[in-house]
Amino acid sequence: MKLIIINGPNLNLLGKREPEVYGNTTFDNYFKQLQEKFNTVELHYFQSNIEGELIDKIQEVGFSFDGIILNAAAYTHTSVGIGDAVKAVETPVIEVHISNTFKREDFRHVSHISSGAKGVVLGFGLQSYDLAIQSFLE
Repeated sequence: MKLIIINGPNLNLLGKREPEVYGNTTFDNYFKQLQEKFNTVELHYFQSNIEGELIDKIQEVGFSFDGIILNAAAYTHTSVGIGDAVKAVETPVIEVHISNTFKREDFRHVSHISSGAKGVVLGFGLQSYDLAIQSFLE
């Protein structure tokens, strides 16, 4: 099984940014834990703060990987282009959010990704990624 986690803007600041919302762990450290926990899965990781780079990566892996775990972060609520890329590829996508976006500002209640995603996991902190990986294994 070949999966990729694609993270959007500001997620490179996990561990520093709003720890009361996102926790104190960097994503690099967490990704190492995921690789150890899911050692039978070929896990890849990509992060960008640039919308077009996220679209390019979805298109690049969207016909050859078994699954995409996508946390488009703020682009979830603004990017029709990322939503269209999710719909354009064959690889199933699980939309992930660390926080419960429905407990936050109203603009975060809208997702341009969900309608093209296989499923959505949100509000479980970094464990949201674990749950997304598990969904591909079952």
